[in-house]
Amino acid sequence: MTLLAVRNLSRAFGGVKAVDEVGFELNPGQLLALIGPNGAGKTTCFNLINGQLRPDAGQVLLEGADITGWTPRRIWRQGVGRTFQITATYGSMSVRENVQMVLQSRAGGFFDLRARMAARHREAAQALLEQVGMGGQAERACALLSYGDLKRVELAVALAHGPRVVLMDEPTAGMGPRERDELMALTAKLVTERGIGVLFTEHSMDVVFTYAHRLVVMARGQIIAQGSPDQVRGDPAVQAAYLGSGASYGAAHA
Repeated sequence: MTLLAVRNLSRAFGGVKAVDEVGFELNPGQLLALIGPNGAGKTTCFNLINGQLRPDAGQVLLEGADITGWTPRRIWRQGVGRTFQITATYGSMSVRENVQMVLQSRAGGFFDLRARMAARHREAAQALLEQVGMGGQAERACALLSYGDLKRVELAVALAHGPRVVLMDEPTAGMGPRERDELMALTAKLVTERGIGVLFTEHSMDVVFTYAHRLVVMARGQIIAQGSPDQVRGDPAVQAAYLGSGASYGAAHA
């Protein structure tokens, strides 16, 4: 079963084709890396899938349903979560409250931290935080957390509405090697346990070749290669696009 299918997706800005007839599929239990040099079109492709931009042509299918051009909130409601390169949590709120707010939004109704509604979804929020290793910091304000811990909270927030697909834009940006490995190992574990699909962009080839099940490589708005890490590692077009770095990283961390 295919969770997410991108078909001939295109978007131009003026005379520049940022995304040019891009197509790929994401399956349950799969980590799919979308990689490429700066300006390759990765973020534009993400924004087209997530509804922040409308495509000029092509389709985005979620379990066969056409969600092309839907608003981000409607797509979120349909089961597509997203994390961002810059963390998007409420610093003055506690870790648990950030997750509770999303759970309440999913259930419908108004979330008021000053009223008894603050107790709603408390157990469910705590369970999600335990899954991402943040259960012991549930009462702390997000503003007091390290960057790596904020990324864990953001992952819990993305999972709070029970998504089938999660889009992760540069999930390890700004992290040290240990934090990168911990976050991606956790993500891989959750992908397997929940049977969800994760599409992520990433500049660290260490992360890509260690954790991705499949890779899609873009350059100048087009896909130049896709396949398993082994297949992509030896592709001449990928080596040329990365000036040889794709091959060296893959070989060193296979």
